[in-house]
Amino acid sequence: MAPSGAALAHLASAVAPVRDADGAPGWTAVERWHLTLLFLGAVPPDTVPALTDRVGQAVAGTPPMTLRLAGAGRFGPARRPQVLWAGLAGDVGALTALAGRLATAARTLGLPVEDRPFRPHLTLGRWRPGRPADGTLADRLAGYEGPEWPVEEVALVRSTLGAGAGARHDRLAGWAPGG
Repeated sequence: MAPSGAALAHLASAVAPVRDADGAPGWTAVERWHLTLLFLGAVPPDTVPALTDRVGQAVAGTPPMTLRLAGAGRFGPARRPQVLWAGLAGDVGALTALAGRLATAARTLGLPVEDRPFRPHLTLGRWRPGRPADGTLADRLAGYEGPEWPVEEVALVRSTLGAGAGARHDRLAGWAPGG
């Protein structure tokens, strides 16, 4: 799921002052910013049609949502942070419920799903082990509040690891919440 172009541009402007800070993470390219509701890893090709059907059913049970990017944080301790992220506000309860239905759908197909609570966020960057890392950069973005946007689509995306530029993301299907 991708925030609106206006929401992404607003966040990019807010992040700009810390991009070149000492100890900044390796930044994810703005055009790759998205919200992951469920990460599955490798899915057998013959399971993809059933997964697509179940994801569509899960999204159909979702009311229309309005979200906004708000706040920031990190995964990992300040001395050894791992991920810098932007948080979400708005209809986060409906988003969390959708993430739960997606996890249930994947489990019914025998797919392994992480056994930890869903934490809605947008990954801004990752710190690499052994490199200088300033985990307090998240504090400089903690008060961030972006513009609201209506969620227009939830997409099923296949990621393929590649050399150099990283992963390639192919949209397999998409559904409008409440549709």
